[in-house]
Amino acid sequence: MRFQVPLATPRSSLITAITRSLMPVSISNIFGELAEAYAGCEISDVQIRTGQLICVHTNRGLEIASTFGIQDAEAVRAIAESLYQQQAVELWEDPEGASSHTKMWDALRTKRAIDLSCDTGALGAPVRMRVQIHLSEQGMGLTCRWLRGSITQLESLGLEPLITDSLHELMQRRFGLGLVTGPTGSGKSTTLAAILDWVRRNMRKHIVTIEDPIEYRYSATMEDPNQPGLQIPSPSLVTQQEVGRHTLSYQSGLKEVLRKTPNIILIGEIRDRVTMETCIEAAQTGHFVLSTLHTRGAVKTIDRILEFFPKEQQSGILQRLGETLTFVLSQGLLTGFSGRVLVTEYLQNTSDPVAAGIRSYDGAATSLTDALRVKGNLRWDQSLKQLYRSGLIPEDVFNANVMA
Repeated sequence: MRFQVPLATPRSSLITAITRSLMPVSISNIFGELAEAYAGCEISDVQIRTGQLICVHTNRGLEIASTFGIQDAEAVRAIAESLYQQQAVELWEDPEGASSHTKMWDALRTKRAIDLSCDTGALGAPVRMRVQIHLSEQGMGLTCRWLRGSITQLESLGLEPLITDSLHELMQRRFGLGLVTGPTGSGKSTTLAAILDWVRRNMRKHIVTIEDPIEYRYSATMEDPNQPGLQIPSPSLVTQQEVGRHTLSYQSGLKEVLRKTPNIILIGEIRDRVTMETCIEAAQTGHFVLSTLHTRGAVKTIDRILEFFPKEQQSGILQRLGETLTFVLSQGLLTGFSGRVLVTEYLQNTSDPVAAGIRSYDGAATSLTDALRVKGNLRWDQSLKQLYRSGLIPEDVFNANVMA
């Protein structure tokens, strides 16, 4: 059956959808039907809640997929179990052991939330998703982030050419710390994947990732640039590890990673002081470390890093950041009008004035604001103005996103 989902559902249609809420849900087809119903609308997330209509995040904002009806507890449970079952089987797993359904319920009972990644079919093609199974007042719920089937090339992300050119140059350095920052849903994972994929195709490096969960997978082959259509081995080696499956935690993964002789280390997210300090130490000892923070802009990123440490240690941390922090790429994804547009702020630490601005930062924005004005950097408001003048965003979106 092919579902047609109007932008605005009439009340009569909504009543009809509610009355069919107890109809059986096709677990294998629901994501495929959503993909078909919202073709061309760039689904980023699907929200499924017990006793509620399905919601989808598209390039038009949050939309209610009322045609699919209200999802009862049995339907949500069946979808959750189906997705959990599609995770990769552990190497040591006993085929005669507990079922995946039992494991899911045990994990949910213990942790109250489960993060996983999996592949599922949508319209005959595999769709990779990052899934959180969680609990709320309404009961079980799922948030499913749809990941692109292939990694977008760095040059096609919508970044300013000066940023792309700078990243090409900086990723060839032997050591450093690069941070991609922004709120949830701003495309940080997509940007990091594009950076690593460029390295994989163009440099001879060993890349080790520690993720929670693994989102994008990197192929061991690539298309021959001289013979289109012919696959050849990639010059880089990529080792991917997932927290909870291949390593116990970010901290343990970081301790173990150095014995793998990596050149580049990706840490999915910096969540605490120990991880932050270990990232800086790894950068100081000859590795290039990439990670993310949930901050907007270079100033707030430095502020967030300093919050991990007591006051008496912050001056020393700034000195170390002046030496190791190579770039901060802060981005936001603007939606709700004609499409998605990327707005960015970029600080590259490639000159003495920028390094001095980081080392002398005292909580006031002056030194870092001056650093952002150094040639080769891009301020958030400057990026917004360029988008507005180019007609890519309307005036109300521009005014709503000017950096406070």
